[in-house]
Amino acid sequence: MSGSDKRTVLLLQGLMGPLFRRLGQELIRSGHSVYKINFNGGDRLFWRLPNGIDYRGSLEEWPAMLERTIRELGITDVALFGDCRDHHMPATRLCRELGVPVHVFEEGYIRPDWVTLELGGVNGHSSLPHDPAWYRKTAAALPPVPAHSQVHSSFRRRATEGLVYNAADVLTRWRYPHWTNHRPWHPVVEGMGWWRKLRRRKEREASSTELIARLGASEQPYFLFPLQLDSDAQIRLHSPFAGIAGALRLVIQSFAEHAPADARLVVKEHPLDNGVRDWQQETADMASLFGVADRVDYLAWGDIVPVAQRSSGVVTINSTSGTLALAMGVPVVALGQAIYDMPDITFQGGLDAFWSNPVAPDAETFAAFRRVLVERCLIPGGFFSDEALDKVVRHAVARFEGKPLMPE
Repeated sequence: MSGSDKRTVLLLQGLMGPLFRRLGQELIRSGHSVYKINFNGGDRLFWRLPNGIDYRGSLEEWPAMLERTIRELGITDVALFGDCRDHHMPATRLCRELGVPVHVFEEGYIRPDWVTLELGGVNGHSSLPHDPAWYRKTAAALPPVPAHSQVHSSFRRRATEGLVYNAADVLTRWRYPHWTNHRPWHPVVEGMGWWRKLRRRKEREASSTELIARLGASEQPYFLFPLQLDSDAQIRLHSPFAGIAGALRLVIQSFAEHAPADARLVVKEHPLDNGVRDWQQETADMASLFGVADRVDYLAWGDIVPVAQRSSGVVTINSTSGTLALAMGVPVVALGQAIYDMPDITFQGGLDAFWSNPVAPDAETFAAFRRVLVERCLIPGGFFSDEALDKVVRHAVARFEGKPLMPE
């Protein structure tokens, strides 16, 4: 690698786990220089490589410190996970002013087996257009997607890494006096929610298995509303809702007032919901309030794929469940800003009309959209197994270096 190809990369906050440590190792192996800013004890615990910088100042002091760091170290690239976190939003603005590229990781626009790595911003901050004709034209000039294989993902690993990260954070708050988590709950509160949820796991799995079987055996049509996480910046910043409760109320009220009388609504719990709020009870309360308690089901657990595939349509705010359904040809309506919300792909007539006339996506347009996503902002892999991480960091470094996606 020539000197002109060498990058000096600054990593900000990553996923709770070893993603950025593994990325740092791969970048170093490839001849690049790497620095990492740690905002709390969880970041520090999972880094454990040279050039870790503890940031112990306030949010107000952060942009000035970041600018000094970028200038003094000669940073050529910044990478971060999630561009809506409190420290990441001013960092992205500053880097734009300084002309420093920002590489944003997120969980994949299209799942499974893909993750997002987009330049400049993701989701509501993405620079990709919402013009179906542009996707069809752009995709026509691209070769087929290279061969791509599935990767293993472990929920147990994800949960364990989250618990370890949060424990390290709580136990070292004295060292990072100004640190405030972007999540709305204290880690101890989240831990109690997970404990309550796991304590009822067998009961929830049994009732969900029974519901899935009943939906599969019945001829009665149903719509699916997969919940997103109440703490998700996608809700707070890229939708008209302050949280999931507002969206839940709107969807159930619209269903009660406009859906065909023989249709049902299935509300699906997010698999990573922490159990702090009882969404099952809140769903039941809303359904009773609007007189549809006998037509609304709550799915607490289970694989979303077969449930979405058999549904008459999927209602989402801006979740990747939308792209999952679209890939299967299932009609989708989006209630917030979504990268895939455009004519010929999602229903454009509004939620009230969707119940009676769900229109399936145009397969050619969605295929073109997917092909452009892969080219511009997706890389193969995942975050929650060694195999998946190996694949992600290898392709991430290639993307940093401007190399095309290669077959597995």
